Amino acid sequence: MIFDPVYDENPICSAKGCRATAVWVLAWNNPKLHTPERRKTWIACDEHRQHLADFLDLRGFLKEVVALDEWNSRPGGTV
Repeated sequence: MIFDPVYDENPICSAKGCRATAVWVLAWNNPKLHTPERRKTWIACDEHRQHLADFLDLRGFLKEVVALDEWNSRPGGTV
């Protein structure tokens, strides 16, 4: 079985040491490693959303921030 934190029933924030329920998806890619259409994901609780987004944006990796419910309802919105 493959674990996918975005689609897990109890998704946990990607911030180090955080055990809060995630409610946001931060879609990103590293253009040096990934094709432009590829999206990697981190998930975040309300408290860590901005911190994680700033970290990715500073490096030019952040593509979008979307509510977890919206992300999961997208057709073909796999990670």
